[in-house]
Amino acid sequence: MEKRSTQELKRKTLEEFRAAAKLPLTVVLDNVRSLHNIGSVFRTADAFLIERIFLCGISATPPHPEIHKSALGAEHSVIWKYFEDTTQALEQLRQMGYRVYAVEQTHDSILLQDFRPVPGEPTALVFGNEVRGVQQEAINLCDACIEIPQFGTKHSFNVSVSAGIVLWECYRRMLSVE
Repeated sequence: MEKRSTQELKRKTLEEFRAAAKLPLTVVLDNVRSLHNIGSVFRTADAFLIERIFLCGISATPPHPEIHKSALGAEHSVIWKYFEDTTQALEQLRQMGYRVYAVEQTHDSILLQDFRPVPGEPTALVFGNEVRGVQQEAINLCDACIEIPQFGTKHSFNVSVSAGIVLWECYRRMLSVE
């Protein structure tokens, strides 16, 4: 086996990325404190052609060298917007016709393997703070919660890992990539 070259990977230029059709999926970061996590989510959003990221509350915004360190430039390709309060972001998404889901462990969570996003339907996914998760006020504005099954002692993932898992699953299902 031999690794493929950058040319063989056919990576998009910034202009090609901006012109490309995006998955109708918005990521909402609810008070994510780690700049590395924010940068990592930008990089994952770029990889899966996610339409935008909403940064809320204490979540830092580009430009920032610590975000850039893990985003590797994805903060320039993925559209983003800042909201002082996560509930404002969710209310705007709901007015725009989005189905909104928090990625959180609740009594009525849908297990990720049972979640079926509707292809083409605008969807938003809310990821929460590294310690407190998604705030209850935000959960109250969601259509449902999605839970990633976990079997160890910690019962939590790093927020950027959660984003990678859930965004891949949504990408795969929304585009019927098996």
